[in-house]
Amino acid sequence: MRDKVKICFIYLMNAIQAGKIYTGDHPKFREYLDRLHGVVQELLEDRKELVLGIVGGEAAWEDEIFFNLRGKLGLLIDFLEKNGVERIIFQQGLRFEELREFIIFLTRVKRQEKISEQEYFSLHGIQNIRAGKLRTTVKGEEEATEADETRTRYEGSVQTVSNALNVVLEDEEVDYLDLRFNILGIMEDFVGRHQELLNLVSVKRRDLVTFVHLLNVTLLSMFFASKLQFSKDDVLDLGIAALYHDVGKLYISLKIIQKTDKLSDGEFVKVRNHPLLGAKILDGYKDALGVLPIVVSYEHHLRYDMAGYPKSPYARKPHPASMMVSICDVYDALALKRSYKKDYPPEKIHELMMLEKGKIFDPQLLDKFFQFMGAWPVGTLVSMSDGRVGVVRATNEQDIFRPSVQVLAPENAGEVVDLSKLDDVRILESLNPQGEGAKYLPLIGCPPPPGADDEEAEASDDD
Repeated sequence: MRDKVKICFIYLMNAIQAGKIYTGDHPKFREYLDRLHGVVQELLEDRKELVLGIVGGEAAWEDEIFFNLRGKLGLLIDFLEKNGVERIIFQQGLRFEELREFIIFLTRVKRQEKISEQEYFSLHGIQNIRAGKLRTTVKGEEEATEADETRTRYEGSVQTVSNALNVVLEDEEVDYLDLRFNILGIMEDFVGRHQELLNLVSVKRRDLVTFVHLLNVTLLSMFFASKLQFSKDDVLDLGIAALYHDVGKLYISLKIIQKTDKLSDGEFVKVRNHPLLGAKILDGYKDALGVLPIVVSYEHHLRYDMAGYPKSPYARKPHPASMMVSICDVYDALALKRSYKKDYPPEKIHELMMLEKGKIFDPQLLDKFFQFMGAWPVGTLVSMSDGRVGVVRATNEQDIFRPSVQVLAPENAGEVVDLSKLDDVRILESLNPQGEGAKYLPLIGCPPPPGADDEEAEASDDD
């Protein structure tokens, strides 16, 4: 019996993953639902109801806690806790369509639409499933702020990225469903919030900074693709390619990557060959990851003018996906603070990257990227020519230098100023959230990052 319950937990996790990745009528979604429905029906043959729970971050059934399943069920447990579900009760008479609508509710409706569980269940004929809420915060226990929760989720995503890359680096098997489920969850949480995350999160551990950069490049790439109206599947494919684009460099000794002294000729050759090494590594995962990560890994340093490396025997331009990832890679590398350089303000990043238009970067794609990001991305702290300080709340695709700004100080706090409608007010400069802008972060619900004045650990970017 308990073995079937364990299988039920695993099938529930698979069905939720498939529910997020595929459409409601997709054959793959139905396949995973069929498995879950079958095992639940077996378990309900001699009982009126089946109660699956989460207790203290572990899967539980009746009076048993499956401590040994945490490794396999981590994604399920995290998903249910994030969505406020402590227990799921299946009752005799459960129909396949009920189960289908329940999974759709968990994976798509719950976080996107303002409809109660009771209303949704009633509208969709879900009679034999109940889902309980997580316990409320104990009285006197300090509730986490939204910023704290965002920081915690982001740091968890950094670890997810680390795990996904280490699987390939250690020549282990990639779980396609797990990977796409994780990337989709990260996208839903953080896409379009690059500057906000720079304001909020300061990762001090040297061994994680590279993964922070790769996570940010993945998020920027998916943001870029979604703004270009890519399909959901194509957005995820590009995100996975971005995630693995530098796997060759990760494979090379960190002692070489992190050296502050001049590289020896041998070390320099190894670093320059990392795109080819990455492509070779990813070729072994072609069945699980597809061809695009191989292409992007090989091409992300080729440059638009083909003057980069490795030298290609073909005259054709790099794949658009490679050019998109290259833009996002450089943008985040310039924005992140490093131990060997200061971080650049957004306006300086725009200036530097536009100098390479038509050389490193595809001209049309670079223009589109900044059209979507703006010269000052959403979340940037800025000072204006009228003496006020504000935070960018919306970009202006018609004029990237004139976004909408919410005033923070010294007067008319809360007022939203659309600079496209004001000829006499403009942005003078951005304020560094790690420096002069730190005192304004609490005004946007964002406490200064821990150790904001300290130097960041070094990361191995490509520039």
